[in-house]
Amino acid sequence: MQDTLIFKFVLGDNSADSSGMLPSAHQHVLDLVAYEPGKPVEELAREMGLEPADIVKLASNENPLGPSPKAVAAMRSALDRAHFYPDGGGWTLRSAIAEQLGLDRANVVLGNGSNEIIEFLGHAFLKPGDEVVTAQHAFAVYTLMAQLFGATTVEVPDPGYAHDLEAMLAAITPRTRQVFIANPNNPTGTLVGQEEIDAFMARVPEHVVVVFDEAYHEFLDDAPDVLKYVREGRNVVVMRTFSKIQGLAALRIGYGLAPAKLAEVLQKTRQPFNANAIAQAGAAAGLADAEHMRRTRELTHEGRNYFQAEFSEMGLEFVPSHANFVLVRVGNGDAVFNELLKQGLIVRAMRSYKMPEWIRVSVGTMEQNRRFIAALRALDAAGAISRGELVATAR
Repeated sequence: MQDTLIFKFVLGDNSADSSGMLPSAHQHVLDLVAYEPGKPVEELAREMGLEPADIVKLASNENPLGPSPKAVAAMRSALDRAHFYPDGGGWTLRSAIAEQLGLDRANVVLGNGSNEIIEFLGHAFLKPGDEVVTAQHAFAVYTLMAQLFGATTVEVPDPGYAHDLEAMLAAITPRTRQVFIANPNNPTGTLVGQEEIDAFMARVPEHVVVVFDEAYHEFLDDAPDVLKYVREGRNVVVMRTFSKIQGLAALRIGYGLAPAKLAEVLQKTRQPFNANAIAQAGAAAGLADAEHMRRTRELTHEGRNYFQAEFSEMGLEFVPSHANFVLVRVGNGDAVFNELLKQGLIVRAMRSYKMPEWIRVSVGTMEQNRRFIAALRALDAAGAISRGELVATAR
């Protein structure tokens, strides 16, 4: 009987719950809806009977150039030592990050992707009854992690799909423990400027940890400076990743930057060897390859400008982006998503972000970008796309 119940639970059969098998499982965990990742190329190939090489994935904001050749060489070399545990303290990579940013190694915390830094923050600061403040259209993992620890997410409306820091400040209560500011924001691509950030930080209460998610920081030409708050010893964590401009998404390697005392708390929540040796080697080598980052940035700017010019010409509403993707309104996002899948094009449907009329498309190579626009125009000609009002101003 017990084996049968275990089998049912693993398959997701809720009948196991009523048996009393899970008397200590937290209800807020049972109620949690898992994060929905972008559809993998391999899955679409199986579903549609397509060749993987004919599929273009523009769904997950990945680097179409791939990793730096220097990172690839470093990872191959690291394979020869795969039988050894990694450097649990990440000495080399943390030192390289700190040196590049003008910080100390003690300010750097490595994560299995920057997502894990969000989990560290939950372990360190959240308990049932606490509150986390986010923008209404922000990265879904903020809310998922808050729920995982029994905290409540307060979603603040974001006019123009950009963070309203004045409203977020007003949403802070004595129960607020964290405020997340994604800059640029995913999935909208909007950016909050230095003046707004400084005004917010001048008034944010001391009991709140402000988390700046800068996963797309390297795509900016003129980025706001929030590391100054780390240097000042404020209750701030800045998250960055090697998944985007570095093209190392498969390795799951990211980091948090915080004042030393705050970073020390986060280190206590970290599993030993959470950042594997191959990822550390690739990240350290990629960090030093400024040329690869420059090429990626130029390709991104070209592709993003192309998308936005095409959307304008088609009369489609879009959100002007500062990242490596663009959010565009197409009417029935799910239907357009599915029609594109039939043509071997994977984008991101936005229903899970409460934006069912929108899709998000990542910048690919120019050949991939043109293929997507041609497919979108064909769907438009077939009457599959409806229009909203064009967003005329960028934040």
